[in-house]
Amino acid sequence: MKLHIFNPEHDIALAHNNPYFTAPHAGRQLRADLGFIPALWASDGDLVLVDDVAAALEHVRHLKCRIPEVLFITKNDLKSVETDVAEERSRVSSSLQIEPWGWDLAIHHQLKKAGISPAFMPSAERLRRIRMISGRQWTAEMLMKVLPGFADGVFDVPRSAASVDELVRLYERHYDSSAVLKEPWSSSGRGVRYVRGSLTPPMLNWVARVIAQQGHIMLEPYYDNKVKDFAAEFLAHPDGTITYEGLSLFHTTKGAYSGNIIASEQEKRQMLSRHVSLADLDAVVAVIIQCMRSYLQNVYVGPFGVDMMALGGGLLYPCVELNLRRTMGHVALAVTPSEPSPQRLLRITYTDRYHLQLMNTFENVINNSLM
Repeated sequence: MKLHIFNPEHDIALAHNNPYFTAPHAGRQLRADLGFIPALWASDGDLVLVDDVAAALEHVRHLKCRIPEVLFITKNDLKSVETDVAEERSRVSSSLQIEPWGWDLAIHHQLKKAGISPAFMPSAERLRRIRMISGRQWTAEMLMKVLPGFADGVFDVPRSAASVDELVRLYERHYDSSAVLKEPWSSSGRGVRYVRGSLTPPMLNWVARVIAQQGHIMLEPYYDNKVKDFAAEFLAHPDGTITYEGLSLFHTTKGAYSGNIIASEQEKRQMLSRHVSLADLDAVVAVIIQCMRSYLQNVYVGPFGVDMMALGGGLLYPCVELNLRRTMGHVALAVTPSEPSPQRLLRITYTDRYHLQLMNTFENVINNSLM
């Protein structure tokens, strides 16, 4: 049995690195409105933590896909879970697993406060390592350097600056009037600034705040010839092995996620082959599996993804960032049918609240809007 938790504020929680972190209003609302979505990838008999059980049942009723027979529970119900653990520890301890969207100090503290024993959660050292590997500096120094495209000098590996003066020196020395500045830990669409021309006082003030809060800031080249965002999705298993789960073809609006194509792996590969070499992609996937196996063993079990870009001229940019957590690409894979079917679109929209939509649409509409 597994207990699934949707904590979309995870990336921001990593940045704050504080067990008492409180998510911004938008993050809290996203978690409240879409807390039911682990039901899409859970197994029959699993538990899904939500704010409102009745609302969760209503949401899944409207989704156009098969939903496993899960049990929705609230935080108050977690105390009874801990009671079961106390009464039948030998049985439950070998079967109960907790799978949040991502592990951080905040979700660990929330679960402990709700009555879950720390024995069922990562240790402080594992949480520290998960946060370290989730950071952009670790990705640049440990993963990017070994990937094709970076290892052979086609692309420059991002650099880290621990002071405003160091950032200015790096920018003037290595970047030709444009760059991308990124917070070491940040959520999708946030924590990124684009520099064109000189580093302005407001930009440097922002850099100073980021360094004060997170210890450093990342610089990388700006590529104005991007033609497609996509990701490769993986799963780290308890025995230390890593498997490739499939492609995520997604669309972003102003840097924020807005939708995923739901199609077979063969169809997605065919779409992507218009922009990059599939042989190059397969080579990158193989290196990621080999590299991450040693770093994640005894540290992290669960899904993760590597965002990539297709650039003009058929170039594959093999790593924009590593997401050591579940991603919307994994959600899309969870609702991908095993048999051929019309392509669909998975997206998150907002009106008075957040909605998860699984839409049937014409193939040419999907291809034109996302590919």
